[in-house]
Amino acid sequence: MTSFRIIIPARYQSSRFPGKALCEIAGKTMIERVYQQAIQSGAASTVIATDDERIAECAKNFGAEVCMTDPKHDNGTERLAEAIRKLNYKDDEIIVNVQGDEPLIPPSIIRQVADNLALKKEADITTLYKPITEIEKLFDINVVKVVLDREGYALYFSRAPIPWVRDSFPKSLPKQVSHYHHIGIYAYRAAFVQEYVSWDRSPIEQLEQVEQLRALWYGKRIHLDLAKEFPAMDVNTPEDLEKIKKLFS
Repeated sequence: MTSFRIIIPARYQSSRFPGKALCEIAGKTMIERVYQQAIQSGAASTVIATDDERIAECAKNFGAEVCMTDPKHDNGTERLAEAIRKLNYKDDEIIVNVQGDEPLIPPSIIRQVADNLALKKEADITTLYKPITEIEKLFDINVVKVVLDREGYALYFSRAPIPWVRDSFPKSLPKQVSHYHHIGIYAYRAAFVQEYVSWDRSPIEQLEQVEQLRALWYGKRIHLDLAKEFPAMDVNTPEDLEKIKKLFS
């Protein structure tokens, strides 16, 4: 059985929805619901990495281990890297980055990315995808699309609808090609995370605002599996929160 650790980066000042980690969903905060899903995966440890005392206090109250981090980090991976250093994790340990805004994330897919990284020795990162079945999702800039090679390694990630069907502008999903929605959960070895944050942000990463493009830019390999289960949804906006609340009710 693969041994792995989970870190849940959680900041208070989310650009689109400040304070969402502490929003209540059916009697529990969102960060507690994410944590409860995470600990069901069988990880060796689950830590919440935050820059905010309010989140830290909340997490400690429901029994979570907390690692305080710098509020100046640009993204969750930088927060993850600081937590790895502070927690003294070994270079070869597998770390799963679980986003703090997925209160319905299936525990099975947390283990899936860890198992896949243990299996794919040549991969630097493992993550997941699911098929796109609605034309609206294909053109939604909040849905990150991915194109894979024949072995399941990422060729490119984009907010644009890729691959593009040259000869016909799609009014419905093209039948001659599959389109994939990237699911934002990652497994990496601890040493790779430190290497990643030492690199400058890549031009394509800055244009697309897609963090994993930095790894491709620097020649690293990202392997994707078809998710065993599909997360219902994450929470990016207050509107998303209301939809999640209805699912719980």
